[in-house]
Amino acid sequence: MLRRATGLFGRSILAAKSRSFSTDLPAAQTADASFVESWKKVAPNSEPPKTPLVFMQPRPPTPSSIPTKLTVNFVLPYASELSGKEVDMVIIPATTGQMGVLPGHVATIAELKPGVFSVHEGDKVTKYFISSGFAFIHANSFADIIAVEAVPLDQIDAALVQKGLADFTQKLSSATTELEKAEAQIGIDVHSALNSAITG
Repeated sequence: MLRRATGLFGRSILAAKSRSFSTDLPAAQTADASFVESWKKVAPNSEPPKTPLVFMQPRPPTPSSIPTKLTVNFVLPYASELSGKEVDMVIIPATTGQMGVLPGHVATIAELKPGVFSVHEGDKVTKYFISSGFAFIHANSFADIIAVEAVPLDQIDAALVQKGLADFTQKLSSATTELEKAEAQIGIDVHSALNSAITG
């Protein structure tokens, strides 16, 4: 039984090695030949529709040596804070703890929690408070940070944070339903993280 199981694992590992990653786009855009052929049979007078691959820009190949800079894209649903910015390092508030990302970092996907996202360029450090989101670290020293909400740390009013923390603590103590308790707890978590970001 054990011999059979290890054989199955061995095959799945070999199959996984032959599959490409979703970030490994071909250098030249390719069309699905069978789809185009089928399309021309059905609608010979019109061009086939564009697929998502047409709109995606290929990533640079993974370099043979570690680059000196990390290229960062930091986006929000309504704005792009950083686009193709070359930096020395970023520190992200992952749910597993603070995570420093340098050039050459192993490919990773991390969920973000409320906390401080810092961008390091030489002696300059820019800090943002982010509410949540995801970080996609690619093997070619690119990092995509997608946050739901972000604000530069120097624009946060400490008095409003303290007031919000007190308000949500009061709401939690007077909550009667599970929904009210959950909403109040989320408010406390976010305001506690904001307070730590300002004072820490």
